[in-house]
Amino acid sequence: MKAEKSKSTLVYSTESGSICPGCGEAVAGCCCGKKQGLPQDGIVRLMRETKGRKGKGVTLINGLPLDAAALKKLARSLKQKCGCGGSIKKGVIEIQGDHRDLLEKELTELGYRVKRAGG
Repeated sequence: MKAEKSKSTLVYSTESGSICPGCGEAVAGCCCGKKQGLPQDGIVRLMRETKGRKGKGVTLINGLPLDAAALKKLARSLKQKCGCGGSIKKGVIEIQGDHRDLLEKELTELGYRVKRAGG
């Protein structure tokens, strides 16, 4: 009988952290160019999430093709429109509360293609 080739790949190591699926090296030392993370297809996605927040809901906005300074400026104006707080974590804007309707309208007026994701 032939030995079957394993289809599993290493995705995380306690020594080096996340592993690149393309080259098998640590993500920090990746040389193949495959990046993990959120899709960058030009569509801004709005999600509502409560995980890890003791039941408090936040609206997540990701997929924005902006640098850090422009993202910070946009987050500030969106928080002011909603009248609430929020933050930016790993390129994702978090707005406290469920403001998907208002944010969808505002982002569409700014010229972004907006899609609701999640439940």
